[in-house]
This record gives sequence, C-alpha cells and structure tokens, in this order.
Amino acid sequence: MTRHSKLDIILENLVIENVAAEGKAIAHTPEGQVVFVGFAVPGDVVNVRLVRKKKAWLEGTIIKIVKPSEQRLEPFCDHFTVCGGCRWQPLPYQIQLAAKQRQVYDQLTRIGHLEVPEFRPIIGSDKTRYYRNKLEFSASDKRWMTREEIESGMPSEPGLGFHVGKFFDKVLDIGRCHLQPEPTNAIRLFIKHWCLEHGVSFYNIRENHGQLRNMFVRTTDAGAVMLIVCFGEDFPLRAPLLDAVAKEFPQICSLYYVINEKKNDTIGDLPCMLHSGDPAIYEEMEGLRFKIGPKSFYQTNTGQAYKLYRVAREFAALTGNETVYDLYTGTGTIAQFVSRGAKRVIGIEYVPEAIEDAKVNADGNGITNCEFYAGDMKDILTADFIGAHGRPDVVIVDPPRAGMHPDVVKTILLAAPERIVYVSCNPATQARDMEMMSGDYEITAVQPVDMFPHTFHVENVCRLDRRSKTEEE
Repeated sequence: MTRHSKLDIILENLVIENVAAEGKAIAHTPEGQVVFVGFAVPGDVVNVRLVRKKKAWLEGTIIKIVKPSEQRLEPFCDHFTVCGGCRWQPLPYQIQLAAKQRQVYDQLTRIGHLEVPEFRPIIGSDKTRYYRNKLEFSASDKRWMTREEIESGMPSEPGLGFHVGKFFDKVLDIGRCHLQPEPTNAIRLFIKHWCLEHGVSFYNIRENHGQLRNMFVRTTDAGAVMLIVCFGEDFPLRAPLLDAVAKEFPQICSLYYVINEKKNDTIGDLPCMLHSGDPAIYEEMEGLRFKIGPKSFYQTNTGQAYKLYRVAREFAALTGNETVYDLYTGTGTIAQFVSRGAKRVIGIEYVPEAIEDAKVNADGNGITNCEFYAGDMKDILTADFIGAHGRPDVVIVDPPRAGMHPDVVKTILLAAPERIVYVSCNPATQARDMEMMSGDYEITAVQPVDMFPHTFHVENVCRLDRRSKTEEE
C-alpha cells in the first residue's frame, strides 16, 4: 500500500529481500519496482519514506519497522543511523561477509567483464569492534542536531566527532565510538571539555576560522598512542592545552600539533610539530618493526593487515630470484614483508615522508635488498625507470581507492612481469584496471579480506598471471 502527502511518499509493508550495494538493502514494490533502503536487514517488514525517485529505482529511509527480521541484531552504538558509519550493525557478521564476497564477484564480473576463478572464502576479522588503529575527529562550532533537538529548542553547541553523511560542514558530536580502543574516547572528550572550559573556539568549516580543528589518534597493538591535534590558527592556549592532554594521558608516547590555515583538512603538505614524547610509534609483524609517523600510511586494521600481507606474499609466489616492484608502497610494509623471498624489491610511493620511513624501517630491520623512491607514480614509473632499474618479474600494487592512472597500467603492461598481485580497497576500480590488463593477463586467484566490519567496504587481492603467447595470439 502506498500513501501520498503533499511532502512525501510512504511505502508500507515492504519486505527487505537482500543486501545491496553501498550498504543498502533491496526490496520491491507490489508493482515490481526496485527500492533501496538503508539500515535494513533481510527479512524486515518496513514502512519507508521515499527520498529519491528515479525511473528505474526508488530510494527510501525506514520510518517504522513493522516486523523485525529474525536475523536483526540490536545496534551497539548510540549514534547508529545518525553517524552514518558502521551501517551494518544490525546484520549478523556472517551475512556481512557473504554480502562482501558477493560484492567483489559482482564488481569484477559486471564492471570489469572479467573471467574469474572460484573465489576463496572471504577472510573475516577476528575483531569486529575496536579494530582500528587510526581515527580522525573534526571540530565544529555548531554540531549537527537532529530534527527532534531542533524542534525542542535546544541551543546549538560546539562538537567534536565525525562528519555526517555527505555533508562536508556537518559534524556529529560523538560520545562513545566503538571503532578504536581506549583511551581514544577519553582523549577526545577531555580535549572537548578543556576547550569549552577555557574558551578555545571550535572550527567553523564554512567560514574557515576557529582554533580547534581536527585530531588524529593512532594506536598500536602493543598499546602505544600517538595524538596529532590540528589547529586552525596558533593561539596562546595551544601549549597549555597540549600540556594538559599529556599530563592527563601518560600513555600518549607521541604528541604532535599542526597549524592548518587552509580550506581543506589534509596535513600531508604541512609540518607536524612534535610537542612532547617520541617522534614515532612502532608496529611489529613477523619480527619486522615498522615506524609510524604522523603522516605515515599503515593499514588501519592491524590484525587484518597481517592476513592481507600474507595473501599478497603467497600470490607473489617468490622463489628468491625475482625482482619485485611494490607500487604505492607507503612506508614499505609489503615490500619488506616479501623481501625475504625476493632477490630485490623496489618500492615507489607519492608521499616523501612515507619513503623516508620506509628507508628507516628497512635499515632498522636489517633489510638490504629494498630500494625506495618518492614521487607521483605515473611520473616515476616509466620505461626509462624500468630500463635503469631492471624489468620486474613480479609487480605488487596497492593503490588508493581511485585505482591506478592509465599511464601506470600501460607501463606495467610494457614491463610485462610474469605475475601481478593487485591489492585493492575498492574492487570497482580494481575491476576497471584489471580489464585494461585482461588481454595480457588472466586472473588466477581471488581473495577478499574484510578490513572494516559493520561497513560495506572490503579489501580484495587478485593474482594475475601473464598469458602464454598462444593465448595472446
């Protein structure tokens, strides 16, 4: 049954059938039209208010759960649905894993039009809460308020938390987040209350002014904590605030601050100033020690990163005689992780600070067969570079979500390695890139890895082997 009003359309008693893309679920109207619904579980019977109406599909939000699915779980977070993160909290973890495995298959075959072998079962995360080693929180002089709060006349207050959905200028004030272990929540709340008590202004995103702007918390499995506090300007209370944080939380081994007067939140091009403690924290993996600085890239789920790197090493199938190129190497974790099985490893990364960390890591780990180069991938990885450094037998790539630049793909094809190991946090762009290589390479193994429980994001590793000349012809 459908009810209409001047302002909205409500669809009643929709039966949620399955999990769909981008964290949504799918249902059909009695007429057979597709409806995408957020925060729903297969088996739910729901009333939905439409928020988008297209010719081929509809999208709506739940206004009432008429009958909950037998599989539905109680969300564990007080900010569920408002925050927009951890959208799959009501879904049992095994259903999440099955949906992610199906997502990878659909994207490789539908987007990339690729022939794929039988997938290995997705590798689930041992931790489904408190699994992240890095979180970023944003400050706002006017926190996001729900409709009920606005209608009650509650005054607007500053907040420190996460951006809401697709709104760049809306920040939800967070009480307790379940993504990172303590003392993350305690640090964030202490900073918020200290700033409120001492008159430190919170950032105004639209007008680009304010003192407290962002904060990053990084942790290790051994319990080390790094805090980076970003300010929109320097001000007299900056040092007293940082001193107070350091005194309250002695477990913070590394405390940095950044002055960011730009209109974007990125700090990659800004100096990070060490206020107190050590310049870095360290993570260990199979006896290797990795330095993590304020700008370092390191997989955000440490336990799953180890499983991911083991898959990459297995797919590389090294015998000890190969030259390996590790593209988008970050701080050189994969490069060093596979180095024992290779003759030589060459890592390339855009961020110069990450490459410096990679060199320090390799030196500290006694690794002598790794070389690292900094620069834009499409500018560094050229035919001349390959001519100077040798043709790779194996190429490992772990690009950002946008995937690889077409020029990089062309150069890899020119280099003609025997194997390519493609690690991706976005199977859609992975599929696009592998389609460009499908004339010369076939996919021989696929291993999804869940790095981000309760979200629709999934990591995927593919092994590509060079086709024989007979196949190419």
